[in-house]
Amino acid sequence: MRPTKLLMIASVCAVTAFLAAPAAAQKTDDDVFNVDLTRSFAGAVLAGRTAEADRDLDTAIELYQKALRLEPTNTDIKQRLMVLLFNNGDFDEGIAIANELKGDPILENVSRLALGIDAIRQREYTRAENLLDYAGVNDLERMVYGLLRAWAYHGDNKPEMARTTIDNLQGPAWYGIFKSFHKAAVEEASGNIDTARRLYTAVITDQNGANTAPDTYIRAAMALAGMESRAGNKQKALDAIATGAAFSTGYAPLKALRERVDAGDPPNADIRNAAEGASAVLFTVGSALNRSGAEDFVSLYLNFAHSLDPNNAATLVMLGSLAENLGKPEEAIEIYRQVPEDSVMHRVSELQLGLNLADLGKTEEAKKHLKNLIDQDPQDMRSYLAYGSVLSDAKAYREMADNYDLAVKAIGVLPNRSHWNIFFQRGIAYERLKEWPKAEPNFERALELFPNQPRVMNYLGYSWIDMNINLDEGMDLIREAVRLRPNDGYVVDSLGWAYYRLGDYDNAVRELERAVELRPGDPTINDHLGDAYWRAGRRLEARFQWERSLTMEPELAEVPKIKQKLDQGLPDISDPVPSAAKSSDDESKRIEKPANGGKKSDLKQTPDAVKASYKVKPGQTLWMIAAEVLGDGNLYPDILRANPSLKGDADLIHPGQIIKLP
Repeated sequence: MRPTKLLMIASVCAVTAFLAAPAAAQKTDDDVFNVDLTRSFAGAVLAGRTAEADRDLDTAIELYQKALRLEPTNTDIKQRLMVLLFNNGDFDEGIAIANELKGDPILENVSRLALGIDAIRQREYTRAENLLDYAGVNDLERMVYGLLRAWAYHGDNKPEMARTTIDNLQGPAWYGIFKSFHKAAVEEASGNIDTARRLYTAVITDQNGANTAPDTYIRAAMALAGMESRAGNKQKALDAIATGAAFSTGYAPLKALRERVDAGDPPNADIRNAAEGASAVLFTVGSALNRSGAEDFVSLYLNFAHSLDPNNAATLVMLGSLAENLGKPEEAIEIYRQVPEDSVMHRVSELQLGLNLADLGKTEEAKKHLKNLIDQDPQDMRSYLAYGSVLSDAKAYREMADNYDLAVKAIGVLPNRSHWNIFFQRGIAYERLKEWPKAEPNFERALELFPNQPRVMNYLGYSWIDMNINLDEGMDLIREAVRLRPNDGYVVDSLGWAYYRLGDYDNAVRELERAVELRPGDPTINDHLGDAYWRAGRRLEARFQWERSLTMEPELAEVPKIKQKLDQGLPDISDPVPSAAKSSDDESKRIEKPANGGKKSDLKQTPDAVKASYKVKPGQTLWMIAAEVLGDGNLYPDILRANPSLKGDADLIHPGQIIKLP
């Protein structure tokens, strides 16, 4: 009964019962509010659904189990419990329920899939073949069952049946990359290296397939590189890595793989048997579907993959990323710690682990962990960025500046475009230390390396205006940042506040109202709008905005200032205007984390310059284009809105297409 919502529902129900039943009037308040509502089936189900909505799977599972003890034959609750057990990584417990539900045609798709996976786990390949001989109800299910059945045939030493099963899969064009990848993996696991080489090469030269399933594309490049390296073909291995790196610039596991190939220490094959192959089916499909709103489905497939291949690093990293997205840093840390040390993805998991330690408030432990990663590889800029984000959160700006000084020293005299964020973050550190002569050159250097970077333009432009210098240039930078990021509430807030600082209150109100629409829950932006309203003579609205800001948990130092404004208003315009709180994209907050599983990141890659229109390159997704030209992949909906011909469907882009940029 941990979730707050659950306690609230329990309290409301208890009050209702108390008011409705005269006999209850003799009871004390404690008696009423201590009623265990989950003693009834309905109460347990209601509480379970509330816990499930709060993503508290342990509590939801416990409550559904309680409900089933009260009503053991309820099929709906059994199904819900089974899925939650699988999503929680409790595979064996889920299988026990799947066995009970296997005769129910309505529930067959999940229970049959789980039982087929379990049969492969147990090496009962004939049983797996029978269970997975299922047409499914849609194209996705048909492909998943077909590929899993092919791996069951491989485990049963029926290589020809495995090949034929994959070849006979008929479906939409997006089947292609999945079929080709798993045909290649079956051949490699069977020892047919020449055939596997040809098939892997076909995957990494299929740019349309890469657009469909980027993680599968990269996995194919890494599989080919590993296979060539184990065969002693070092240059071919490096060529495969270069192909993957061209598709995903700065992807850390490719760098780690290149270092191992150079050192003559190739990793083991990722897929060596039927269980690992079946796990790869579930991973490749789950990763392709990994997007906001599909977390439950993706989690189901990834946990199935994990049950088949518990040490697979790619699956573990993506499961950790899912836990982060759901606000579960403890669970994420536990998952990241399972990534094998000899994996090329181990360093990525260690960086994520350090950031999650900071999320838990374990700042000193996080600092020690991330500093150790810097010491291990001083050339890895992602480590400095991760460490710097923790220092920024802790407001340890002197340490933050020292960290980025070391990073710049490690870069040397020839920084490249990918280093813009190092200089940007160093500029922020010195600006927070009130050392503007050191801060300004870093912002300017960041813009030299990456012209038209919205975050840098916004920060530098606002800083100039806040100090009453370079006013025209500052406004130009902020306006351009807003043009490039019109739906970023923090950037729009900067423009509105710049107008406010210049005394242009009508324009300040207009922009700050728009910023509040974009970021309605931000206390600083609401506070700014209140100030602008006051100066524009709209004092009732000003007090309303300040009241709203107080309900949004502003920083403690701001609370007395807002209360004073509520009590006394702003000083007359002839009086000195109090120094404004900095609002430029709130860079004191953590930087974005490394991208694994589709998450946005400043640690991953650097975008190209923004243009008015853009020609889609082979293999690109709309997310990738947004990351390249807007600086943030999660801004891809802005591109969709700018291109009505796409009809809101990000999958309608194709190589060579000219699209408009917002």
